Amino acid sequence: MTASSDLPVLGLGQFFEDMPVGRKFRTIGRTITEPDIVAFINCTGMTEVLFTNMEFLKHESDIKGRLSPGSLVYCFAEGLLVHATMQHTGYAFLGMELKIENPVFAGDTIHVEVEVTESRRSKSRPDRGIVTTFNRVVKQDGSTALTYTPTRMIKARSSGG
Repeated sequence: MTASSDLPVLGLGQFFEDMPVGRKFRTIGRTITEPDIVAFINCTGMTEVLFTNMEFLKHESDIKGRLSPGSLVYCFAEGLLVHATMQHTGYAFLGMELKIENPVFAGDTIHVEVEVTESRRSKSRPDRGIVTTFNRVVKQDGSTALTYTPTRMIKARSSGG
């Protein structure tokens, strides 16, 4: 039997060299469930009536149905991306802009569509790159739930020299 240190490792993230401007990809999907929503609002303390009171939603709100907080949708999108792109290669989250476009309800399935919009080697750390992407979180019906533009520092395979 081969020693485990000799075996290839699956599930590693994307390196700087794998993320040129214009690259596009998408993640697998993830269905948002009612237990996901309940756990998230209880964990974060987001006990706003939009998320906790079905009678309010039914009788007073313009939004009908078991609504998911936009922050939950963003967090789940990041979770989908971590597995696909950042394991062992993601070093820092540097900032972003975020726009909520449509509500997400229990039972909706989301995936993330990504396009690299900026990619450059770090000036102070040549073994790393700075990558900005445009991320579109898409529901099963094709509508956009939210968009965001994270900038991250990621590992490079080489120092570029």
